[in-house]
Amino acid sequence: MRVLATAGHVDHGKSALVRALTGMEPDRYEEERRRGLTLDLGFVWTRLGADGDHLAFVDVPGHERFVPTMLAGVGPVPAVLFVVAADQGWQPQSEEHLAVLDALGVRHAVLAVTRSDLADPGAVGIDAVERLARTCLGKVPAVAVSAVTGAGLDELRGELARLAGELTDPDPDADVRLWLDRAFTVRGHGTVVTGTLGAGTLRIGDRLVTGDGSAVLRVRGLQTLHEERTAVSGVARVAVNVHGRGADGLRRGQVLLTPDRWLSSAVLDVRVTGEPVRDLPRSVTLHIGTAAVPVTLRPLGADTARLTLARGLPLRVGDRAVLREPGGSRMPCGATVLDVRPPRLTRRGAGRARAAELDALTGRPDGAAELRRRKLIRRADLLAMGFPAPAEPVTRDWLADGAYWTALKDRLAGEVERYAREHPLEPGLPAEAARRLLGLPDRALVDALAETTPRLRSEQGRLYHPDGLRPALPPPVRAAVDAVREDLARTPFRAPEAGWLAELGLDRRALAAAVTAGALLRIADGIVLLPGADAEAAAVLRTLPQPFTLQEARRALDTTRRVAVPLLEFLDARGHTERVDDQRRRCRTDAVNGGGRESNPPARDPRAPRF
Repeated sequence: MRVLATAGHVDHGKSALVRALTGMEPDRYEEERRRGLTLDLGFVWTRLGADGDHLAFVDVPGHERFVPTMLAGVGPVPAVLFVVAADQGWQPQSEEHLAVLDALGVRHAVLAVTRSDLADPGAVGIDAVERLARTCLGKVPAVAVSAVTGAGLDELRGELARLAGELTDPDPDADVRLWLDRAFTVRGHGTVVTGTLGAGTLRIGDRLVTGDGSAVLRVRGLQTLHEERTAVSGVARVAVNVHGRGADGLRRGQVLLTPDRWLSSAVLDVRVTGEPVRDLPRSVTLHIGTAAVPVTLRPLGADTARLTLARGLPLRVGDRAVLREPGGSRMPCGATVLDVRPPRLTRRGAGRARAAELDALTGRPDGAAELRRRKLIRRADLLAMGFPAPAEPVTRDWLADGAYWTALKDRLAGEVERYAREHPLEPGLPAEAARRLLGLPDRALVDALAETTPRLRSEQGRLYHPDGLRPALPPPVRAAVDAVREDLARTPFRAPEAGWLAELGLDRRALAAAVTAGALLRIADGIVLLPGADAEAAAVLRTLPQPFTLQEARRALDTTRRVAVPLLEFLDARGHTERVDDQRRRCRTDAVNGGGRESNPPARDPRAPRF
């Protein structure tokens, strides 16, 4: 299906023309037919040839009082049938409607010069073609027609068929954004809404959310051109039977969306076309889709501005909208969305700086450029803003600019080293503290940085430099650790008593620092041995008849029960030994020749100082 809107001055024969083309009545209300004046949107359709596409028309009113209604009809539609009457020529609403189309960036049109039975269409057609050519519509084909005599209708159908063939098919997998132009109740079915589906696919059973997120609705039925369907892809005129709490509150100007795919934006940065930004009033109305929202405009640059909306809308970078002064005393302007998540402007000079940034933005979605600009963003948010994801996430859903990510690694390594110097007894920088220091929004980003930075290692929520970069222990602590190491060198499995450690000044923090520095191996709380003692103990236990008891292990290791119990549990946890039953253990055969998991693998001499 292809969908076109009509455009043109009041009483130039738009409704009569689509009636003649389709055989259907676009004016839905008796008052419209009685007065011969379109007051609201009308919807009719026809088939282009026996096997051609369906062509649907959104017929819009042409009176100046109903320009907001015209905007609601034209907003979601990609092409237009522009109408000028041969007996009246170019008129004020012809100019305003053309300005609207230019603001929206509509690029496909056919010009119909109506009432050619009442006046010579030649001069009017030439003038109108020239006016349209000065806009984004460019040079368009013109056909002189008469809805009364039928003259020119076949030629017009041919031009419309050619136009339909030039329109590209939108992505059927795109996120749905259905701007509503009607909402009504059908007895036995509930709420039905209609609109022009620009892209994506609607299916029976789909869940949709309202633009403000206040309601989640289910698609219970679908129609297009009065035909029941199970699925409809854009571009198409659709009627959707929706069910759910809040459905009865739907109305024109609201929108239904694919859940979790859109961001609601109440502050936008835009590029304005059609009039200098400085000349625009502070209060204007933003028209996009079928929505009309009051906004406050703040000029930034020569053609850029910040818009603060009265209510949030689901917008994406590159969206085209219309800015119109209430009352219509001046021609509407175009607005291209540049940023749907702009920074706050709170400091002196922030507006000028922001204007300079916006000068470099084109409004064409470039995921790589946006990632460079934002440095760090969730993939879902980038997609919701309208940008393709340029890379894979660095962790979870987070995308990071490559240069920024590299700089973060360097900063993190520097912060870890600084913390180690300033906290010699607690050299590991807490990961949460690192997150705050780097200004990162998620702890997972710190973990990802540590994992991919060779100069760092992470243990139990703290970040350390590897062995070669560990800071030296303070002299008093180093002297006390030397005394412990000397004692353990004589009796490697007789861990020092808590009282002696306290006399040496080795409290919990000092022991933790010694373990972190690789000078001691922590077996359990208050139990420390030399690094590599676990592997040495496993080697001794393998000489015993298997399996062995705790008492046998204690004697073989020449240690006490106080040390033997946690040491065996330590060896169990690292795969050196395993329980046979409640009383006995055995050495694991796959732990021989390095199969076990050691917390601090020994260097060539396990008793050599490592600080």
